[in-house]
Amino acid sequence: MRFLHTADWHIGKKLHGYDLIPEQEDAYQQIKAIAKREKVDAVVIAGDLYDRALPSEPAVTALTNMLVDLNRHEKLPLLAISGNHDSGVRLGYGQEWFASTDFFLRTRLADALKPVTLKDTQFFLLPYFEPVQARQFFDDESIRTVNQAMERLVAAMQEKFDTTKKHVLIAHFFAAGSNHSDSETLVQVGGLNAVPVDMLAPFDYVALGHLHRKEALQNEPTVKYSGSPLKFSTSEAADTKGVWIIDTDQTPVSVTFEPLKPWHDLVVLEDSFTNLMDRDHPYAVTPEDFVAVNLTDTTPITNVMQRLKTRFPRVIELNRVNQLDVTPDELDVKQVQQDPLALLGDFFEQVTQHPLTEQQQVWARQSLQAAEKEGDE
Repeated sequence: MRFLHTADWHIGKKLHGYDLIPEQEDAYQQIKAIAKREKVDAVVIAGDLYDRALPSEPAVTALTNMLVDLNRHEKLPLLAISGNHDSGVRLGYGQEWFASTDFFLRTRLADALKPVTLKDTQFFLLPYFEPVQARQFFDDESIRTVNQAMERLVAAMQEKFDTTKKHVLIAHFFAAGSNHSDSETLVQVGGLNAVPVDMLAPFDYVALGHLHRKEALQNEPTVKYSGSPLKFSTSEAADTKGVWIIDTDQTPVSVTFEPLKPWHDLVVLEDSFTNLMDRDHPYAVTPEDFVAVNLTDTTPITNVMQRLKTRFPRVIELNRVNQLDVTPDELDVKQVQQDPLALLGDFFEQVTQHPLTEQQQVWARQSLQAAEKEGDE
């Protein structure tokens, strides 16, 4: 069979106060178009459908519309799990009857041992879990880490394997590329212990969610993060977002990446303030793109964010590449001996590039007098 692997939709997420639901709806339309073009037999969503355990009403409406569209209108089977950002209880409400339309949603650890069979493939849907849940499920107090829990879970899943089928694990955790010894510190991301990739070897493909970059496991041909459909931080600005298309009709399975094009991109610009404000100086951005600015200037600039927004309306981040120079190299004796108000005036003008107003001078004088009075008492 052929299926599409995506994850980490984070519906309802905001980017520095900007509502991303329109961007997420656009990304969804692209995902649906890929699914139809590639004639997939199912769509896998590996956790973090919502951005928070208590999603907003617009977020609930947006996700519901997407899932209904894929499952009811396009007649595509869905296989989805809850992630660490989802509330398993809330997301899983109604899952018992969702299966009647081939929408297989798993939010409970126990359900991970009940495979879903579609055509030639068995899918094991493992939602995000904490070690305590595995400890209670197996009634084993020795289970203290995700690693220990995964050993038991994978072994239990193997007992359910149909040897005539391919086997796919859908999960939401951090997978490491090598084994850990007992003396080493376990790598943790988002509170999850790293699961060695070789522990996942029994599966023909592992569809992961949790990390937002598809490159997270570059050297693993059949263990993949799909990454998020959108760029959620400046650290992802250079990433290409997309989904995986997996064919199980060969061994090893065939894995192909299909890119998504951002409706409004997230771009990092590094330059001087003069160049950034020069409209004859071109940048590969649109007024609707999200922009992070790395400013190379070393001198103070008044109202810098507001001024940058006159050219780049969606500036979301401002960083200084070089150290800001706000003090003179040397202070002579005459400067040191100035009265406090004169020193304040010089410092204020140096930092802001304009002098104190009359009202500011009055406030400064009153504050100084109050401080001197307290000192005399």
